[in-house]
Amino acid sequence: MELQGKIIAVLPERSGVSARGEWKTQDYVLETHDQYPRKIVFNVFGGDRIAQFNIKAGDEITVSFDIDAHEYQGRWYNSIRAWNVQHIDVAAAQAAAPVQAAAPSQPEQAPFPPAQEENSVDDLPF
Repeated sequence: MELQGKIIAVLPERSGVSARGEWKTQDYVLETHDQYPRKIVFNVFGGDRIAQFNIKAGDEITVSFDIDAHEYQGRWYNSIRAWNVQHIDVAAAQAAAPVQAAAPSQPEQAPFPPAQEENSVDDLPF
């Protein structure tokens, strides 16, 4: 899945050591630009990805993520993990917006073809 929006919060990085070695994860809060803005908390797992994505509060981004759920002690929890983040140049997006609005619109087509008259001859057997 993919969402676009603004980072409104960068939560503290967490790290630890497991049987597979050292790990790092960081959570971020993204707010969409819909008519009724939605907020989503997603995480980036791995120190290399955290550094690669370089997400800061106020950044405009498009985040690609996977949603999964897991059970712990009889309760279920969602996990929203980002696998790709693309930064959006706000100035370029605003400059492109008027061009898109000025594009000529396509004429609307009727949802159904015109009905045939009752007296017309067709080759249907019924």
